[in-house]
Amino acid sequence: MKTNISLLPYHTFGAKVNADFFTTFSNKEELKTILQQKPADQNFIILGGGSNILFTQDFHGMIIKNEIRGFEVLSENDTHVTLKIGAGENWHDTVMKTVEKGWQGIENLALIPGTVGASPIQNIGAYGVEVKDVIQSVEFYHFEKDETFEYSNQDCQFGYRNSVFKNELKGKIAVLSITVKLNKEWNFNTSYGAIEDEIRAQEITHLTPLDLAKVIIKIRESKLPDPKEIGNCGSFFKNPVLPKSEALKIIEKYPEAPHYIVSDEFIKIPAGWLIQTAGWKGKSLGNVGTYPKQALVLVNNGGATGEEAWALALQIQKDVKTQFGIKIEPEVNII
Repeated sequence: MKTNISLLPYHTFGAKVNADFFTTFSNKEELKTILQQKPADQNFIILGGGSNILFTQDFHGMIIKNEIRGFEVLSENDTHVTLKIGAGENWHDTVMKTVEKGWQGIENLALIPGTVGASPIQNIGAYGVEVKDVIQSVEFYHFEKDETFEYSNQDCQFGYRNSVFKNELKGKIAVLSITVKLNKEWNFNTSYGAIEDEIRAQEITHLTPLDLAKVIIKIRESKLPDPKEIGNCGSFFKNPVLPKSEALKIIEKYPEAPHYIVSDEFIKIPAGWLIQTAGWKGKSLGNVGTYPKQALVLVNNGGATGEEAWALALQIQKDVKTQFGIKIEPEVNII
């Protein structure tokens, strides 16, 4: 147990904030002991990679970092492999481990920061793929009930950047592991134009999971900042999914607006385009700004506080609402 510890190494935005107490756990029993020994009225947060969180002030309570490891093949046949992966494993490292073995399913999710345990909570996604597409089950520990549960894919109530873990179970559980089913017979999703362009540019004729992961990495690196170099917490806002009638009004007024058909009733319009069109791309407010290559990412230009970042986010939210009539919602957890 550490006291009055700087959280600078434990979150990617890089704000200078402290926590009263900090500890880690590498299995469920260690977590249970920590929770049993802490004062009953003490606030606590289970922390993963710290890439989807913005601390706007010092945290007066306990940060409990999930460091559960594990990468186990549960079953394997000619067409599929089923894996159980510890919640504290690095997500990108996990993706690369699978593609190097020729297993297909999560290659489009390469270079997403954070840990495996955060992936079902957010239902992380990129380039036409979401983690719900491969998840078989999620194992978690419920604090109040002092029980371990294993939820099926359906139990998790996955939605766009959403799950049961962000709603009725928010703050009540710690993810212990996920079980995923990957393909040995490849079925790639290359529908996004940037992916097809890059595959052609690299003259790849026989695409493998590793090839596609490298393509995704190159695309992401070309437009997103590395948190090790520029403090940020990834995509700050969710892409709004709008009723078709509402989206078509925007597309009529702005014919250049990128959009993706989600269903017969809903259309998704990128939040980055909305923010850019509202005039915020590459602009700064004090020590925080939007990334010049991708307006969806708020960056720490040096010495920024979480409070500054949140003030900028609220201003962007207000301007997008004024111009488009759309309220864009934060994807990041605000503490």
